[in-house]
Amino acid sequence: MYIPNIELQSKTAIRQFQEKEVLHLLGYLREFSPFYRQWFVEHGIQPSTVRSLNDLWLIPPVTKEHLQEQNWDFLCVDKSKIAEYTTTSGTLGRPVIIALTQKDQERLTYNEYISFCCADGTENDIYQLMLTLDRQFMAGMAYYNGIRKLGAGVLRVGPGVPSLQWENIRRIQPTTIVAVPSFIVKLIAFAKEHNIDINDSSVKSAVCIGENIRNVDFSLNVLGKKITEQWDIKLYSTYASTEMQTAFTECKVGQGGHHHPELLYVELLDDNNQPVGPGEDGEVTITTLGVEGMPLLRYKTGDICRYYDEPCSCGRHTMRLSPVIGRRKQMIKYKGTTLYPPALFDLLNDMEEVREFVVEVFSNEIGTDDILLHLWPVAETEDIDRKIRSYLQAKLRVIPQVRYVSQTDIMKMQFPEGSRKPVKFIDRR
Repeated sequence: MYIPNIELQSKTAIRQFQEKEVLHLLGYLREFSPFYRQWFVEHGIQPSTVRSLNDLWLIPPVTKEHLQEQNWDFLCVDKSKIAEYTTTSGTLGRPVIIALTQKDQERLTYNEYISFCCADGTENDIYQLMLTLDRQFMAGMAYYNGIRKLGAGVLRVGPGVPSLQWENIRRIQPTTIVAVPSFIVKLIAFAKEHNIDINDSSVKSAVCIGENIRNVDFSLNVLGKKITEQWDIKLYSTYASTEMQTAFTECKVGQGGHHHPELLYVELLDDNNQPVGPGEDGEVTITTLGVEGMPLLRYKTGDICRYYDEPCSCGRHTMRLSPVIGRRKQMIKYKGTTLYPPALFDLLNDMEEVREFVVEVFSNEIGTDDILLHLWPVAETEDIDRKIRSYLQAKLRVIPQVRYVSQTDIMKMQFPEGSRKPVKFIDRR
């Protein structure tokens, strides 16, 4: 298992390395980035202003809105150098184009290589990819290239179709699957219906993408338990975004996603853009290192996490990130209660009476938030309805609006045309 040397160094050595890289990036942005050149002028940032990481706070953070509105102004190379055009999923608005040079593709491959190493991957593994590799999806390309650099085998099955997934598991004997956790639950359900002994399969681990499998204390959440209580496999959680072109992946200890300091400088900031301490909620704010095409400086991702900086028993000395608590723009204020969608997802995943769901939030006539739960129940009976409403009352102290829908309707909502991953939250505010 390969661990980059920088990740085994002391906090002081890591900080010194990152300071040098960030200062180099500042010079690169001044020379080549139309957006940041203007940003520095607008905020009076002179070359002598930022001399160390301690001075970085002088540069105001950049938001997703800046990237959406001035997308091409972030490009630092001539378009002839672009090797790949990727886009964000558009969860928080209009999709953003992230252009990669050949060097950026190599960096992305390295990122996934060390990430799969972090998740105990070896050249002897066979990975079954249960995700899309088209639709400008950066992660699909990255996973494939990272696994190939690892020297392992790849099985590109794509998303959905449990019957096809199990047929390939039977015939090719993959050791690891890469999938959205809620789809793994569907795989288990299909196996039960068709008398497939999942614990007799070749699959020994799963790299989980796109959804939380842990609570903020790193214990398995409802989704994680639903998988491991039935399937004896090791789960590895990941957190990444197209903009950062980097992933945080768990090691076998399962105590948060490891930071790769050679690829990213990370800050967690409060509402006033001040750094939070270990174990406190803060918005993940990133500065990309080594990116040539569209590097980002102090970019606020919108994701709320916690960090922990004590050394991990795996040997790495890097920061670890908690699961995403929520996205700042998706915070719901509902009848005196403040919550994020993942908290609702955990509730609904825990209900035996609910097969699938979509949470919709909108503004009512008095300007406050309302919640509509679209639920595909195990059956539409008065008894099931009573159990669902009683559970919601007990857990939330209030009952949101509930709408029961068919399997066909919920699938249309979860997988709209062009979607790369299941949609569980619709924000109409």
